[in-house]
Amino acid sequence: MDRTQTKLKDLLSDNQQKLEQVGRGSEQISIYKEVLLTGRAFIRELHVNQDYSGPTVRLHAWFIDQLLNHAWKTDFDNFGKISLIAVGGYGRGELHPASDIDILILHDKKINTQLEENIEKFIRFLWDIGLEVGNSVRTIKECIGQARNDLTIFTNLLETRLICGDDDLCATLEKKIHGLKHWSSQKFFTDKYSEQEARHLRYGETAYKLEPNIKESPGGLRDIQMILWIAMRHYSVRTFDQLEDLEILSKEEYEILITSLEYLWKLRNSLHYLAGRKEDRLLFDHQRILASEFGYTDTQDSLAVEKLMKQYYRTVKNISLLNEILLQYFEEEIFTSKKNNKITSINRRFQIHGGYLEVVNSNVFERWPFALLELFLILEHKPEIKGVRAGTIRLVRANLHRIDNKFRQDIANKSLFMDIMRQPQGITHELRRMNAYGVLGAYIPAFGKIVGQMQHDLFHVYTVDEHSLFVLRNLRRLTVAEFSSELPHASELISSLTKPDRLYIAALFHDVAKGRGGDHSVLGESEAKKFCQTHDLSDYDTRFICWLVRNHLKMSWTAQKRDITDLDVIREFTRAVGDQEHLDNLYLLTISDMRGTSPKVWNEWKGHLLRQLYDATSRHLARGEEAGADIHDHVENRQQGAIELLTLSDNEKVVVDNFWQQLHPNYFISHEAQVIAWHTKTIALRSAADFPVVAAKYNSKSGATEILIYTPQKENLFAVLTSALDQLGLSIVQARIHTTTNGFSLDTFVVFKRNGKPVKRENDLEILQNKIREHLLAKTKDRGSRQAILPRQLKQFPIETKVSFSLAPNKKTTIMEVRAQDRPGLLRLVADSLLQCKAVTLAANISTYGERAEDIFFIVNRDRQPVTDESQQQCLTSQINKNLGSDEVDSIKLSSEISF
Repeated sequence: MDRTQTKLKDLLSDNQQKLEQVGRGSEQISIYKEVLLTGRAFIRELHVNQDYSGPTVRLHAWFIDQLLNHAWKTDFDNFGKISLIAVGGYGRGELHPASDIDILILHDKKINTQLEENIEKFIRFLWDIGLEVGNSVRTIKECIGQARNDLTIFTNLLETRLICGDDDLCATLEKKIHGLKHWSSQKFFTDKYSEQEARHLRYGETAYKLEPNIKESPGGLRDIQMILWIAMRHYSVRTFDQLEDLEILSKEEYEILITSLEYLWKLRNSLHYLAGRKEDRLLFDHQRILASEFGYTDTQDSLAVEKLMKQYYRTVKNISLLNEILLQYFEEEIFTSKKNNKITSINRRFQIHGGYLEVVNSNVFERWPFALLELFLILEHKPEIKGVRAGTIRLVRANLHRIDNKFRQDIANKSLFMDIMRQPQGITHELRRMNAYGVLGAYIPAFGKIVGQMQHDLFHVYTVDEHSLFVLRNLRRLTVAEFSSELPHASELISSLTKPDRLYIAALFHDVAKGRGGDHSVLGESEAKKFCQTHDLSDYDTRFICWLVRNHLKMSWTAQKRDITDLDVIREFTRAVGDQEHLDNLYLLTISDMRGTSPKVWNEWKGHLLRQLYDATSRHLARGEEAGADIHDHVENRQQGAIELLTLSDNEKVVVDNFWQQLHPNYFISHEAQVIAWHTKTIALRSAADFPVVAAKYNSKSGATEILIYTPQKENLFAVLTSALDQLGLSIVQARIHTTTNGFSLDTFVVFKRNGKPVKRENDLEILQNKIREHLLAKTKDRGSRQAILPRQLKQFPIETKVSFSLAPNKKTTIMEVRAQDRPGLLRLVADSLLQCKAVTLAANISTYGERAEDIFFIVNRDRQPVTDESQQQCLTSQINKNLGSDEVDSIKLSSEISF
């Protein structure tokens, strides 16, 4: 017994007489409570001060054992064959601060009235002293009957541990449970494996969530327990030490497993203490505090919390790999038979054994190091192979040290890697396998540095290595006919590429320099160049890949933050891409990058913006610098396209012509022919003459809801409209404000509901129109308001508000960029600021990156000139900062939202 257990034992001994006194009165409850609180406080102090060499979960379980033992003697010493048994995690001897204490009261015969009363009194007493108990009362026959029908109960009973009572009774239960033929090793393995797959699916099939569940997520504690459960059933062992003794676990694997287990135990303990309750989610609320507790500090290149999470992700990566290796090994042992044990030779190094790939002997990688890459190429060539045998995975891990500079310079290895990247199938699957086994990070050291690297924000939901492989997966998905309907244009485009492998290499390297400080695009370009030159790519291909890495954010930035209806913007972007080949590859990389950042980042609207930019740039490349040079021709083309969509009488043609005369040429440049036709029909050809004119429709092409408002111009109109849309629970992603020569304002908005979905149903669109009209016609805009609570996650990422100004390429407007924390009502508050500083909005592009809003406003002063006056710019900066001040976030008021 170590010194910490001695201290706890002394605590129990000092109170032994009191603990074992007969009766369950308030005095004894107080004594037990005091001992429990004192003991747990001591254990917590050990955890916080890291004064205990062993896991405190073991110590906590031992301490509760002693308390239960004392309490048991009071009620059950004279009742014969009855036992108090720990089950589940407590049965394994693991107890976290807020975990349930799962116990089984096992008896051998029918319960009499006195025994029933004592059991009820015992359980009630445990709750009274502050223990959260999960209990069951059964005979051996009842246990067997329920275990036969329930996998969870059977699993719990595999982990039984006697606390006190009759030894023989507990031993008999253990024997009968292990002898239960219904749960043979094969059936137990099959059902538990299906259970694990379902759990992984439930948690997104990735260990790299921003707020992972350290118990249930892939690579979490459950995956470790899964290994032990299968071992318990098949080998009748109870500990990982026994698996090492049986040489099922190597010494190195055992050390990795135990280190990983104790790390997650400590992390879970800290979560329970921090939350003051059972909590297994590593929430943003806790991550910064835990980073400090675990001794991490901020540095220039990375935050303390990023270091904590990198350690976590690398830990669960190790657990996931060991889970795969050991379950593969167990499957081979449990299901091996002469029928499925067929061996087929592939070459001198590899063979297929029972459907799985394996090396022919343990010296293959020592004799032929290139086989460390050849393995993955074979899997690409032979997709019918189920996977890699456990022994071979272990040999790959054991031989990673052979992938050194000499290995990377070997022409055979370079050729093998490029062959892997150029296969028609299996690239994503095998690169993910290479990453899991550690081969990819060893072969490309720069990639190895980003394994487990997180970015502490709400925009990037995956680690950098996981994201990079997602981008590659998205590119490869475009080549699969089965998925061509998702993005038909992109799928058609990628099929026409002459060298798609250049795009795949760019995907691998586009974020490879994140976490180093500095511009990751520039640093990544340098890493990509070294790789290309090492692998003997042509100078052109090297420059091509480097250009993609350097500019991988350019198209997304231009589409979302610039006015892509401005011909000067298109000219500038066209000069940047240079030719159609660069444009095609950048477009495909941008789509795949955005889709691989987060499930919430990509939507049809962003796809629509990228396609608009792609098409405009393609036209410009095809026609040269003269494309779009004549604005008059451009306007005429748009008008002609709209006329062709409208069926007009001679009188209507006159009405439409008069209406168009009132609009600035920029209106026709800003909108496509279909949109102009809709606006014209709604405004100029309407039957009623009442104002305001409000129309809303769902655009299936862009996947967004579009709103048109035509009303007499007034100074505060933009602020009024943003307020109306905000109060209706709509998020604006684009706005355009056009003033007519007859004193009206033609305003268009592209909106989504707050959940990112468009308003689509006709009935909902009609409600939306009516509500906007009501708001515009109301004499007072102050209607029953409510508090808008900033979401929990956003509170963990305070963003300093920044405002910047620049002159637009056309020199006619000022671009005002507002970077701030995303929140309900943000655009309305900016609109109020513009009104207060006498600035006029002509257009706005609204972008959200997780917790960060980056909104672009194209503004002029009241004389319709760019806002270049420093005092006006200072007014805007000051007013926006005041309105968006972080201390005012929680006091934003919104009217009740409409449910669409």
